Amino acid sequence: MTQVKTGDTVRIHYTGILDDGTRFDSSEGRDPLQFEVGSGQIIPGLDEALPGMVVGDKKTVNVPAEAAYGPVDPNARQEVPREQIPADIPLDPGTQLQMRTPDGRAMPVTVAEVTETVVTLDANHPLAGKDLTFDIELVSVG
Repeated sequence: MTQVKTGDTVRIHYTGILDDGTRFDSSEGRDPLQFEVGSGQIIPGLDEALPGMVVGDKKTVNVPAEAAYGPVDPNARQEVPREQIPADIPLDPGTQLQMRTPDGRAMPVTVAEVTETVVTLDANHPLAGKDLTFDIELVSVG
């Protein structure tokens, strides 16, 4: 059987779980996730777990925050004057919004806090600062 090596295109089924047992993502009921091993298309801690696996192998991979979405960056939080945000935009804490960077790229942000005068937006990935566990199954190597 062919063992996975860097540069191979693989397909995996996966379930991602937080330390408290909450399932945050899964390929269940969908096509397997396809990517090139070692290309940076997925988080490093999961990418590094694949070499040596063969089709049909299953494993549980514990990925510390540093090898997943990184630590929470306090500089990724920004306060915006409330009057600069259109009235029709929902501002409930936890709401996901998209902003445009100065160079025109879309950037996802989460409403972190709202006061009478200021809205605090957080551009950290929602899983930043969290250790993750993945149950994975190698479906194909090709």
